This record gives sequence, structure tokens and C-alpha cells, in this order.
Amino acid sequence: MSFAELGLSTPLLRAVSERHYLIPTPVQALTIPAVLQGRDVWACAQTGSGKTAAFALPLLQALAARPPQTPRPVRVLILVPTRELAAQIAAAIQRYAAHLPAAVKVVTVLGGVSINPQMMALRGGAEIVVATPGRLLDLLDHNALSLAQLHTLVLDEADRLLDLGFAQELAQVLQRLPQHRQNLLFSATFPPVVRSLAEQLLKDPVRIDVASTAQTAPAIVQRAIAVDAPRRTQLLRELIQQQGWQRALVFVATRYSTEHLTQKLLRLNIRAGAFHGDLSQGARTQALADFKARRLSVLVATDVAARGIDIEELPVVVNYDLPRSAVDYLHRIGRTGRAGVAGLAVSFVSADTEAHFRLIEKRHALQLTREVVAGFEPTPATRVDEGPALGGVKGRRKSKKDKLREAAPPPAGGFVWPGRPPGGG
Repeated sequence: MSFAELGLSTPLLRAVSERHYLIPTPVQALTIPAVLQGRDVWACAQTGSGKTAAFALPLLQALAARPPQTPRPVRVLILVPTRELAAQIAAAIQRYAAHLPAAVKVVTVLGGVSINPQMMALRGGAEIVVATPGRLLDLLDHNALSLAQLHTLVLDEADRLLDLGFAQELAQVLQRLPQHRQNLLFSATFPPVVRSLAEQLLKDPVRIDVASTAQTAPAIVQRAIAVDAPRRTQLLRELIQQQGWQRALVFVATRYSTEHLTQKLLRLNIRAGAFHGDLSQGARTQALADFKARRLSVLVATDVAARGIDIEELPVVVNYDLPRSAVDYLHRIGRTGRAGVAGLAVSFVSADTEAHFRLIEKRHALQLTREVVAGFEPTPATRVDEGPALGGVKGRRKSKKDKLREAAPPPAGGFVWPGRPPGGG
């Protein structure tokens, strides 16, 4: 099947061709016709499967068919969990819209930066708003935009939206939307809270599940290397030099660890930068731009980089610290092996984390050989080869953050998650 057979217009086909998209991915082939028909969509598709084009292309076609208005009403609202994903989606939409006969105004609204430029950008309206929930609510409270004429709501990375604690903000946004609208929900996983949202929000949706098909499985070689925890930094340097890694995205557990490991790597003459939630938005944007432009060879990041960040031809992802959640393991390694390009995911496993990694393997039906790099053999007395995999995975017990969320007062209007959101369908 070609993009032309999906019913897309000539200007959009030209934009697709310029991006060198040859044939639609499975999620695009299934989603684009449904969105063009005005149907609600409930899609489960893994990272890197082409979700943005799947909803952006048909929505742009629908906008192009409408007569222009002044001021521009917000017709499409796209809610995402992270600032980087918001900026990435907005940039992609602008590329897809490049050849439309009338310009489509896309505004990105996100936290971490001054609200004033975003209020200025919204003067005169915008057809598409890409937003993180908190900043969107701030702008609504400032009367900087109206959602009264909204036609389509898109929730992208819905599982991450709720995992990051946006449930109350999402509930407040839903209360401010028109009752009759098109709803598109995309998620890499569907835990019970997301399934509840989908069932309550969507009306007779087209169900799409391409997450587990062989056709969409990324080409990622996964390796597990046994190493004593204090020697991980030296091992990382050895692998970078020995394997000739031009770029590597290295995941650690905490914001402090990003800065600490970055300084260690810099002292080893490795061009490294830190990426975490405590950085200003400007610093985060610059670090990511430097990494994409190859001015940095290593980006040390927390899980804020595990979702929604698209880095072309990223060869290697390293789990310096294992993720707390088995689901986050999948999203971390999904930063490589994208768009048909093979990737490598390496996990450092110490005696203290062996049981946790076995549990991650069990959750994802993996069985990886524990490799040993010459010169970095684990201390025999600390090797753990047997015993049950115990604890450590998010969801086994409530975290302090989860308990604080539960104790928080409900949002205005009495909506308590996961009750039924208003305005479904």
C-alpha cells in the first residue's frame, strides 16, 4: 500500500516524499483512513512506529479543507508528557504542512520557560496547539486561548502522561473541552489506568494494535555485561574506545548521577553532556541539539529521555543504571534501532542488580548471556548467579510519589481519577 492509496492530498504526498517515506508503517496504514473518516482511534504502537505522521497527516488534510478564519480557532489539541516530545511533534507537523495551499499555524506550549512568549504566539489564534498539560492550564487561566471550537483531541504517550502524575491536570483539561469531538489515543502500553481512560473517553473507536508485530519490531541487539558497580565508568570508556561508538545515550537513575557521571567522562576526555529534569528548558534543548549534531559523543540522561525523543541513527543505548520499571527498559532501548536502522542496547549488571535484571528479562521474555569484558571481570565473591528475582520493579509496591498523589485533593469540579472524564465522544 502507498500513501496515495490512503487518500492523502497531493501537498501532503509531496511532504511525505521529501521525508523519504516510501510506504506507510502499519500504524500509519491503519490510522490515517480512520482519522480521515472522523473516527475515534485507540492505538497501541511502540516508540518509533511512525505515530506522529499517523495522526498529523490526516488532521492537516482535514484542516486544509476548512475555510480560513480570523482569529484562527484551535481545532486540534495534542497533549504530550514531555517538553521535548512537544517540540518534536510541532516541528514534524510544520514539515508535513509545508506545501499546503494555506499556512497552518502550530503553537507549542510547555513549561520550564517564560509564559509570555507563548501568550504572544497565541495572539490571533492557532489551528494546532501542542502542549504539556500544566502549561496549557496556565494559558487557559490567562484566557490566552479558547478551546470552544476544538475538533480533535490527541493524547500521545498516554501511559507516560499518567505515569508522570498528569492525571489531575488531564481531568481539568477534559472538563474544558467541547463535548462532541474526535479523540485519538496513542500509547505504547495499556496499563489498567490507561485502559480505563480509553474506555471512558473514546466513542466506538477503531482499535489498532501493532506493538508486537514482527514487521514493526526494531532491529536492536541487546547485551548484558557483568561488572562491579564501581568499575562501570571505566568499562564505559573502554567500550566507547574499543567498539568505536560515535554516539551513546547513557541512562542513569538520578539527576545527580547525570552530572556526576558527565564530569567523570569529561575528565576522561570524552565529550559528554547531562540531560535531566532539573535543567532549564534552554539547557535541555541545547544538550539535545549538541548530541544530535555530534558535538557531544555521550549524553547522560535520566528517564526523561526515555520517551518521545527521536535521535536519527543513534547507534547505542547504555543502561549504566538499570531502570526501576520493566516497561521503561523497553522505552530506553527504543531510542536506538529506529526507522529500520539497527541499534545496540547494553546493560551493566552488577551483583546487586542481577536479580532485578532477571525480572526485567522475565517481563520481556528475554534470556541474555552475561558477558564479561577482559580486564573488568566481576569480583567472584560478589557474583550472583542463582536465586529468585525479587522486587525492584515499579508497580510491585507504591512509591512515596504515588502515595502523595493519592493524598492530593481532587481537582475543581469533583472529578476524581480514574472516574469517568466528561465530554467523551
